[in-house]
Amino acid sequence: MRKYIYNSRDVAAYFKYFSVPSHLEVSYMQYIFNFGSKVLAEPLTRDFEHFKNEVYRELYFLWANGFENEKADISKMTSEGDLSLICDQECICLESYMKLICLHLIFSGNLPYINLNFTGLMTQLGIKCDVEIYEENCKRICESLQLDVSDTFGKPFNLTLGIPDELLRVSLNAEFRQGLDSRNFKETLRSEQMNWLKDLKDKSFKLFGSKPARKKTAKGRSDSASSKNHRESAYPVVSNSAQPKGKPKPES
Repeated sequence: MRKYIYNSRDVAAYFKYFSVPSHLEVSYMQYIFNFGSKVLAEPLTRDFEHFKNEVYRELYFLWANGFENEKADISKMTSEGDLSLICDQECICLESYMKLICLHLIFSGNLPYINLNFTGLMTQLGIKCDVEIYEENCKRICESLQLDVSDTFGKPFNLTLGIPDELLRVSLNAEFRQGLDSRNFKETLRSEQMNWLKDLKDKSFKLFGSKPARKKTAKGRSDSASSKNHRESAYPVVSNSAQPKGKPKPES
């Protein structure tokens, strides 16, 4: 089985589906670009600016096609008439969805596996082919994307035996994972995000200035007494002989 390599639309769809913040998109692109032909198609690995422009072009296509976030229809990842590259044509949505899952495992190096119910995916993705065809496509897509499948106890599961109606663990196979960067990409992103927030804070201080902090003083008895005298001097009590409401006026 030929190993699948990703294109600019796959990366753009990952940004949309997993709601990657716009100010972190270039960092994600740089991270996957550094893998080179291990992950990306050869024409995209020659120049980063070209790769970035291609991803942004596909981001606009997906947005215009209605693919906006994780609640969007997976079929919106492809345009009408597109041919599947791995699965049978009736299972093209399975192919698109599993690409997103594999990319998430690539970008999340600290994530060992993802739980999936392949039987439930058939309904979720709107696949209406025969079960035998669907099971064959599940096996084919996992092999092409270099994914291992195991049961809930971590024991290898052979998809040729059929797809159970229960959760299975899907992970990158050991050989593929070892070829990827061992650095924690999420920690790098967290550091970049904190620097981005710090830059915004510094810019706001330059524009609007900093607000001086208020000094808290302990309130003593002398303070309360002086405030009481101040209230009495500011609001003098005026004697009024008018009859209070609800109380009879005493006879003089």
